[in-house]
Amino acid sequence: MDSTIIIGIMVAVIVLLLFVGASFKPLRFITTGTVKLGIGILFLFFFNVIGGSFGLHIPINLFTAVVSGFLGLFGVASLAAIHMIILP
Repeated sequence: MDSTIIIGIMVAVIVLLLFVGASFKPLRFITTGTVKLGIGILFLFFFNVIGGSFGLHIPINLFTAVVSGFLGLFGVASLAAIHMIILP
């Protein structure tokens, strides 16, 4: 499946939930988790764009996206520190 289709489906689901409203509590947790996961992917993408000139690269996978999404910039910084210190 093409990545633009997957991103389009995620955006459509988020917009649909914003208009309809999530009345179920588990659905709210899923929506919050999906949004944080998307934010984590964006953080990693921009870090890789900027860090590429310094020789830093963090692969974008489910684990790194979850860490950077739920921990924010501190998660990205910790992943960069792990990449620099532990994985030379």
